[in-house]
Amino acid sequence: MTSAASSTALIVVDLMPRIVEQDMGPHRGADVVARAAELATAARNAGGTVVLVRVERPNVAEQPPGSGFVPEMEPQDGDVVIVKRTIGAFYGTGLADRLRERGVDTVVMAGIATTMGVESTARAAADHGFEVVFAADAMSGMTAAEHEHALTVTLPRFGAVHDTAHVVNIVFGLKSSEQAPNDPIWQD
Repeated sequence: MTSAASSTALIVVDLMPRIVEQDMGPHRGADVVARAAELATAARNAGGTVVLVRVERPNVAEQPPGSGFVPEMEPQDGDVVIVKRTIGAFYGTGLADRLRERGVDTVVMAGIATTMGVESTARAAADHGFEVVFAADAMSGMTAAEHEHALTVTLPRFGAVHDTAHVVNIVFGLKSSEQAPNDPIWQD
C-alpha cells in the first residue's frame, strides 16, 4: 500500500489539560503534546488532515475544568474537531464519514492514553478499513509498563509502530502529490 500525505489523517486523542496534567508513563503529558504538535504542523504543511479529539462526560450539566484542548492543540482552519462521549473517537461521531469525504485512507495515532482512547480509536479505524500508524512517542499510557506492552504486543497486530521523527519524515515529509516510498510503515 502506498499513501500520500493528503490521504493521511493525524488523529490526536484527548490532549486536554485535565488529562495531560496526570502522571503518565513513560512520557510526560507535556512531551506527548510537543510531539503531537510537531506531527500536526507537519501534517498541515503537507496537506494532510488533522483530527483533534476531546472527550465530554455524558449527562452532566457542566464539564470539569480542563476539558478543552491544550493551547498547542487549539483547532486551526481545516482541522476536524471531534467531541466523543465514549472511549474511542468513531462511535456516534461521524468520524469515518468525515475522513472518507476528505479521501483519507490512512490514520496516524497520537494522544493519551495509549491503552484507552488511542487504542480504542485505532481499533475502530482498522475496523472501518483505514490503515493505522502509531506515533509511539507521541502517546503515553497511565504507566510505562502498559504503554510498552501495547507498543510491543497489541498495537503491531493492527498497525505500524514508529517514532514521531520517522512518521514526520516518511508520512508528512512528502509533498501531497508524491507517493510514499515502499517503506515498512505501510506493511503489516
